[in-house]
Amino acid sequence: MNFIEEIIEKDLTEKKNDCRVHTRFPPEPNGYLHIGHAKSICLNFSLAEKYNGKCNLRFDDTNPVKEDVEYVDSIKEDITWLGFSWAAEYYASDYFEQLYQWAEQLIGEGLAYVDDQTQEEISQGRGVPTKPGIESPYRNRSIEENLDLFRRMRAGEFPDGSRVLRAKIGMSSPNMHMRDPIMYRILHADHHRTGNRWCIYPMYDYAHGQCDSIEGITHSICTLEFEIHRPLYDWFCEALHIHHPQQIEFARLNLSYTIMSKRKLMQLVKEKQVMGWDDPRMPTISGLRRRGFTPKSIRTFAETVGIAKRDNIIDVNLLEFCAREDLNKVALRTMAVLDPVKLIIDNYPTDQMEQMQATNNPEDPEAGTRQVPFSRELWIERADFREVADKKFYRLTVGGEVRLKYAYIITCTGVVKNEAGEITEIHAQYFPETRSGLSESNRKVKATIHWVSAAHTQTAEIRLFDRLFTVPEPDNDEEGKSFLDYINPDSLIVKNGYLEESLNLKTAAPYYQFERIGYFCIDKDATETHLVFNKTVSLKQ
Repeated sequence: MNFIEEIIEKDLTEKKNDCRVHTRFPPEPNGYLHIGHAKSICLNFSLAEKYNGKCNLRFDDTNPVKEDVEYVDSIKEDITWLGFSWAAEYYASDYFEQLYQWAEQLIGEGLAYVDDQTQEEISQGRGVPTKPGIESPYRNRSIEENLDLFRRMRAGEFPDGSRVLRAKIGMSSPNMHMRDPIMYRILHADHHRTGNRWCIYPMYDYAHGQCDSIEGITHSICTLEFEIHRPLYDWFCEALHIHHPQQIEFARLNLSYTIMSKRKLMQLVKEKQVMGWDDPRMPTISGLRRRGFTPKSIRTFAETVGIAKRDNIIDVNLLEFCAREDLNKVALRTMAVLDPVKLIIDNYPTDQMEQMQATNNPEDPEAGTRQVPFSRELWIERADFREVADKKFYRLTVGGEVRLKYAYIITCTGVVKNEAGEITEIHAQYFPETRSGLSESNRKVKATIHWVSAAHTQTAEIRLFDRLFTVPEPDNDEEGKSFLDYINPDSLIVKNGYLEESLNLKTAAPYYQFERIGYFCIDKDATETHLVFNKTVSLKQ
């Protein structure tokens, strides 16, 4: 049990909130969700599920300049893909009129005022935490003047940045967020839902708690950076005498070799350092989905990381481990050769072809078997052969023996090279009595390698992804470097490989294991005539 569950269970014991548990996930639709948001999604929805409660999806759409329907749609797709369903879908914009009326209420009670200062003047007036700030020269306007100006702000009489509405709290708190915070600013911009009906928009700190209150949220769960905002969250609820949810903070997710800043992820997209928000190297949920991570692997990762009160950096290897654990159970096996060299079995009949029986998934008996064509000429991995090798190399060498997976034991008899000295063909002999599955096949070898029949294969583009950054903490601006300075030039390597001919776009499975290589999935760029596979993770760390 984590500390948030302890709080909830104490509340239930004390019969708070009529024994209800109502959470919410409140993203701003100004970008795509990433793995850090996935942790918050799993937490909020799972808590509601565990305590027979509800979890709302509410879009914090209070900044029309940065928000877009594209992001709204992507967020809903990501949550659904992770396996969660929201009790209700809301938008902060649903409450714009109520928020406005509450703002007038605060003005009427002398708890808010219109300030004509510039943003720079307001920032300077706030000062520093160790000394009281300077009150605005407009702080003591009359209630009537403030109401008149605020209504004219709403009517669109003033240009952007000319006036703001501030809460009248005080200028001496060491918490800078409590020094007469801004509640509304003027923005003449079209909103993705309300169009141009509004030209003043509430700030997050003003809108968030009230939106929680309207929806009857009981536990407003957010990340640690909002801990310092909690006194303001409480102040607004108390000043308005409305339902007061409990804000609880937990440590955000930081992942090694990864950038979590939405602003910096946006920069990567805009500067075309990546293929888009769903680039498989991105930590976005859409990027992880495109790369081949399963919903279960991400939920397991979030559960394994747990809920903490202190920020720390989680090793990305843990995320990859969770992917391997799930993919091992669900991925169909197939054979693929990514760096091919021709293997010719000289004593195998030229015109013969056999169907070898291969297991689709040894972890899932119901996955069944498949037939894999075997012939005289095969493709094998170049790394599985060495002309001269030491005793630690157990794969194919001249005079050495290996088993061809699902097929026969062979021994290498020699090689053919081109003028540059590169091996173009490997020649071998096979032993017919060693076919896999035959009871009399008891001959032992130290290694088994994979292959595909040269006459029964197809080509595919294979995208091998690595970490996008070369250092564990690319966001650490030491030595004046930018996170862009740590981009890994080898984060994407493209190969043209050979696959079993049975693979096709129409009957493709969601996840594959290329035997002895790693886990892969078909990319959205694939067509019936041009297959494209993305590498998810290797077989081992």
